[in-house]
Order: sequence, then structure tokens, then C-alpha cells
Amino acid sequence: MRQSPIRWLARIVLSCCLIGALAVSGFNIWTLLHSPAGAAFTARSQEGIAAASERALLRAATAETVSARITSLLAETPRNWLAITAIESLAAERGINLPPDVTVRRDEAYSTDHGLWMTGQKCARCTIDASTCELSAILLCRAPVDLSVIGDVAGLTRGAGAHLAGRDVDQVEMILSAIGLTAVALTVASGGSSLSIKAGAGFAKMAKAMNRLPATLTRPLMRAARAGIDWARLPSARRTQDVADLMRPAILSPATKIIEDTGRMVRRTGTLDGLHLMKYVDDPTDLSRIARVSEALGPRMVGVAETLGKSRLLRLTMRVADPVWHAAAGMIAALAALLSLVQSAMASSVMRLMRRIAS
Repeated sequence: MRQSPIRWLARIVLSCCLIGALAVSGFNIWTLLHSPAGAAFTARSQEGIAAASERALLRAATAETVSARITSLLAETPRNWLAITAIESLAAERGINLPPDVTVRRDEAYSTDHGLWMTGQKCARCTIDASTCELSAILLCRAPVDLSVIGDVAGLTRGAGAHLAGRDVDQVEMILSAIGLTAVALTVASGGSSLSIKAGAGFAKMAKAMNRLPATLTRPLMRAARAGIDWARLPSARRTQDVADLMRPAILSPATKIIEDTGRMVRRTGTLDGLHLMKYVDDPTDLSRIARVSEALGPRMVGVAETLGKSRLLRLTMRVADPVWHAAAGMIAALAALLSLVQSAMASSVMRLMRRIAS
């Protein structure tokens, strides 16, 4: 018997769907293959990062994981009270109560670490050698000078004096001090934010003094220091504008980007939180992504970072690109249409067989 027009029409529609789905999927796959490396992922917006962090915390921030993390931090020497406090704040925000034994251990440790005599000892060591500074002492003992114009002037003065005397010059401190003093001039050339550059330069000096600036960030700064400033004319500089005239913005651009990303992070999280977050930075790409997450999460950044860990934290900044989803949807639609065609053909064959048997 001849097949009904409705069945033929259904097959034509399914065939068109199959061809269309394959065409859409093929186009999106071709687009991905001819896109730059990494085009399968795209940067999330600030709102997207905030939403993704909430989804991640729903899975990761449980009473058990929070208690375990705080217990681990209490066992460290010295104890990182910045991280402990940040996790406690996150737990309180999410309505998570710590077990009584953890709370008792936490209170005993806090009393031990925050006595007047202990605080004085920490500050004395910090003032002499910044590399010995604990985060709890840095704002009181170093930051008032290191983050100010006085610190920038002092850095340039030390560098110029060492240069004239023929001694080794701390090139990183010199270039950071110069960039800090000339933030406005560099902003005009780079299109960045003078506030971020100024904050980032002072912060980077402090991080370097505390051995918290990774070599992958120090090397671009040293390259900028060698070629980004006219050292021969530096001794004759008398004003901030004189220093700005010695800068070569095109050469300083990679270093300025690092400093601006650092400043973006610090402006949203604060100096102490920023110093803590530097432990997650291995290269300029990490720094840029952490700065983006910091802009979205602000003061919650340390608590989220300590709870999720570096890998999950950095994944918050990226999402699967739309062409990937379109290609996947096209493949699924094509498979559905193909299965429907196969099912229709098999049903027709079975019906013909049954009619022959019945006749």
C-alpha cells in the first residue's frame, strides 16, 4: 500500500530539520575552528561572576568544609587571622554555625596572638624588615609611609643615590616609585585609571618588600625599569613633572597594565586582602582575572577565595561561549531529527511486514 501524504509530509519536515540542524551546527563548529585560541570561552560580566560565585558557594560552603578550613588555618604558624576572619564572615552571611569545639579553639588562639606585648614585637620586626611582616601588622607599621607620596619620593631618592654612588639599584622599587609619582601622566598615555595606577604602584612596592610579588610580575617591571625611563637625566629631575618627562609610556605599557590590575584589586578589597590574594597570583593573567573577580565580589573576595580555592575562583571569570552552545544544540537537534526519521522508516517497514503476514 502507498504511504499516506501525512507520513510523507512528516518525513520531508524531519529531513529539512535534519539538514538545517546540521548546517547550523557545522557553521558554529567552523566559526570555532577559525577563531583565536580559547574562543570556546568568553569573559563573564561582573553580574555573571557574582552569580557564578553564589552557585559555586552553594556546593562548596557547607558547615563541614568551613569548619575543616578554619581548623586547618588555626593549625598554621603564624596563623592567618585575615583568612580566618574572612571565612567566619562568609559563614555568618550564609547562616553556617561553627561547632563549639572549633569556636573555643579559635578564641584561645586569638587571645594568644593579639596580646599587647605580642603586637609590639610584630611591629618592631615589621618596621625593620618588611619581609617579616604579618598581615595583621602591615597597616599599622608599614602602610602609612609605603602607600604615600613620601614613600614614592623616598624610593626615587634611594635609587638615585645608589646610582650616583655606583651601587646596585633596586630597579623594581625605582620604577614603581616613578610610576606612582607620575600616575596621572601615564593615565593619559595608557587610557587607564590614575587612581588604580597610583594604588597599584604603592601596593606593589609593599608586596615586593614582603616577598609577595611573584617573579613573573617582577620581570616585566625590571624590563620596564631598564628601558622605560631615561636614567641619565634622572639626577636633574626636581619636580614630579620632570620625572614624568623621563618616562616612555609605550615601553612601560606592560608594566602599567600589571600595576593597574593590582590597583583595581586593591581598591575593591583593601590592602590587607590584596596582599593575601597575591598568593593566588602566578602570572599577569592570574592577576587580571583575580582583579575582575575582586571588582565583582569586593570585601567578600578573601572569604570566597579561601572557600573555593584558586582553580574554582579563576573559573568564575569565564563561561562557555555562545557558539559552543549553538553547536551543541544543533548537534542535538540533528540527532533528534535523525532518530525520528529512523523510527519512522522502521515503523513503516514493520507495518508493511505485518500487512503481508495478515494477507
